[in-house]
Amino acid sequence: MPALNTIQSDKLYRLIGIPNGPAIVDVRGPEAFQDDPRLLPGSLRRPHDAVSDWAGELRGRSAVIVCRDGSLAHGVAAWLRHEGIPAETLDGGVAAWSDAGLPLIPEAKLPARDARGRTVWATRARPKVDRIACPWLIRRFVDPAAVFLFVPTGEVSAVAEAFAAAPFDVDAEGVVWSHRGDLCTFDVMLNELGLHMIAPLARLAPIVRGADTARPDLAPQAAGLLAASLGLSRMYADDLEQLDAGMLLYDAFYRWCRDAVEETHDWVSHTPRRKGA
Repeated sequence: MPALNTIQSDKLYRLIGIPNGPAIVDVRGPEAFQDDPRLLPGSLRRPHDAVSDWAGELRGRSAVIVCRDGSLAHGVAAWLRHEGIPAETLDGGVAAWSDAGLPLIPEAKLPARDARGRTVWATRARPKVDRIACPWLIRRFVDPAAVFLFVPTGEVSAVAEAFAAAPFDVDAEGVVWSHRGDLCTFDVMLNELGLHMIAPLARLAPIVRGADTARPDLAPQAAGLLAASLGLSRMYADDLEQLDAGMLLYDAFYRWCRDAVEETHDWVSHTPRRKGA
């Protein structure tokens, strides 16, 4: 029987990627992390012995604390509960998650983090599809605190170098995160980070690719995503405001991919799932 205040890997896996899901905090120390330098999707790394310093970041959210095998996380979760933050531990830690064959993101694939532990990304201004889809993917499944710099096309490389940012969705030599053949940048990120293993993301990929590469034949929903994306680009002059609005759009498409692909329109009222489900 699971210990009190723990969550099983399969249950946490279902909560990853939704906006009202728990904050996932990896508190492994440097030595334990070096033994397996991979992260649960959407998790933050924080030092266990500084929990009183970073606990405030989690106000208003629940949290799941992750360590190597589950033991260290109990103390951190207890401290957070003392601070009034609902907190559980991942039963069995990263080891149990890995043994279950669930996706883990190699830290080595990610850009270097800034002084606050955030990844920083740079891309072209005035986004349409890929440059909203990719930040959504990163914020929901890679780094919830990621910073995005939208700049003129000709300045992306210089800005990326000046701010130690990873350029993405830009046609320049040496850029990892961009189109490859028939694949759009969203596809490349899924494949490079191992997120293609998450079935709803794999279902979402051809929709994004079809909208981004003028191939609506790839998925019936691609034309609708393109129309909504172009509409947002006309509604917002500020790229970050457009990204905020686009987060909701992709949250909706993701939940359709996860929960509603077999559902058809009818007159029956469907009650939304409870918070966090």
